[in-house]
Amino acid sequence: MSATMCPKFRFVCATRLTTDGFFQKSALGRSLSLYSSPNVEVRLFDENRTGIPTLYNKAINESESDPAILIFIHDDVHLCDFFWAEKIVAALNIFEVVGLVGNRRRVPKQPSWAFVDENLAWDSPENFSGVIGHGKGFPPDTIDFFGAPRHEVKLLDGLMLFCRSETLISKNLRFDERFDFHFYDLDFCRQAELKETKMGTWPISAIHESGGEAGSVEWKLAYVEYLSKWGN
Repeated sequence: MSATMCPKFRFVCATRLTTDGFFQKSALGRSLSLYSSPNVEVRLFDENRTGIPTLYNKAINESESDPAILIFIHDDVHLCDFFWAEKIVAALNIFEVVGLVGNRRRVPKQPSWAFVDENLAWDSPENFSGVIGHGKGFPPDTIDFFGAPRHEVKLLDGLMLFCRSETLISKNLRFDERFDFHFYDLDFCRQAELKETKMGTWPISAIHESGGEAGSVEWKLAYVEYLSKWGN
């Protein structure tokens, strides 16, 4: 994709590292250093202690005067796909909000895209869509093939979400700032569903260093807050 044809991509990321530390040490920062381009920007919130939704919303509001494809992504994601830009554009020609892995259905009180109850029971494989690697680098420790990508879904994992800023602005779609970290992605998908926003998965090669913290004390408290908002 030539620079003249390429839209503006803006990676939105929060990190506890300094800016230099982010680009030198983090999975995402080291990855982005390889893909430098006039069309690629990084909206970095360094040395951060603020909840992710607050920062993501700030980036959305900033985009009102400077539109871009917004890529909300965790700093522990290795972006391994040489063709991520072309794939993101292709995905957004079909879906409005896109992630790497997700669930094609949603059941009452579902606490994550992968689990169907608070005991962390996995949903049936036929409901999953997408592929993600896990590990500290390439090659990853595992490649988790959850299901064929390019499917419309109800729920997405928040490790990487992308969409056009104009979509979020026009639909007044934002992240709920009551969720500092856990459940912010699930809540966002629920809001997107209510606003008839088409969500889907796409095959982009990436490795996530974290397996998540489902079941932790903080996670359980956020789950109570999530149920108090949605009821199911």
